[in-house]
Amino acid sequence: MEGHNHSSLAQFVLLGFPSVGHVRGWLFVLMLLAYLFTICGNMLIFLVTRLDVALHTPMYHFVSVLSFLELWYTATTIPKMLANLLSEKKTISFAGCLLQTYFFHSLGASECYLLTAMAYDRYLAICRPLHYPTIMTTTLCAKMAVGCWTCGFLCPISEVILVSQLPFCGYNEIQHIFCDFPPLLSLACKDTSTNVVVDFAINAFIILITFLFIMVSYVRIIGAVLKIKTAIGRKKAFSTCASHLTVVLVFFGSITFMYLRLKKSYSLTLDRTLAVVYSVLTPLINPIIYSLRNKELIKAIKRIFQKGRKASPTHH
Repeated sequence: MEGHNHSSLAQFVLLGFPSVGHVRGWLFVLMLLAYLFTICGNMLIFLVTRLDVALHTPMYHFVSVLSFLELWYTATTIPKMLANLLSEKKTISFAGCLLQTYFFHSLGASECYLLTAMAYDRYLAICRPLHYPTIMTTTLCAKMAVGCWTCGFLCPISEVILVSQLPFCGYNEIQHIFCDFPPLLSLACKDTSTNVVVDFAINAFIILITFLFIMVSYVRIIGAVLKIKTAIGRKKAFSTCASHLTVVLVFFGSITFMYLRLKKSYSLTLDRTLAVVYSVLTPLINPIIYSLRNKELIKAIKRIFQKGRKASPTHH
């Protein structure tokens, strides 16, 4: 009976932010504004990079794919977080919880692979400029993007299957702001050491391998940039990488602290804070970093708005 006690699996209670109290309304407004800005910013970058011919380059192809990914990445968690801040009933079904966990990890892994692909693109552009156009073709860009999504969506399948087979008895309150593997494992009424080891192994492979690849790329890039004789040339080369490197450090820094650990006991406040960083703040700063630091993108946005203004009188 104990191994099949699935009566409490009908639903879980997501505690979210239990100690916010009277500032709950302000937190809702802040998170809603952050979510709307994330949607608008990433949608703008995606559309501009697709509509403006001058941005039909490998680098902006990957930036547009990243923006598209961020739209879905935030949609898996933030709407439910917002609903829970307003609602007294903070329940989520077992199936819904597993789906949220799966899509969140799938899209997170896809982002790791995509940021690696972007680092490889910058490495080729700066370290092998003569071969870059022949290597980084439109076909290769498309294949790399598809590969990032495919690998990302395959990664968490084994983890989700293992969690779905666990018995959950009695206490069903998830001490987190959304469904995730660590808080789910803490609710299981059986030994979860296998799950912890599998989670750690998969997360370590994804995070460490991709981050190592990115860092190796940047060591080579920095080496190549330092050989550029003119200060203007060095500045231009570094500026194309600074945006990407900033996103990498923020994203990888927070997920490393969250997922590369073998112990189940963890600080709930720290986990909630880190979760806000990689689920809300990283997607929020992406459009800021890529647009405000990128003159080509700003020019493209202006060109599209100017075209829109010129075209509008013809409709009257």
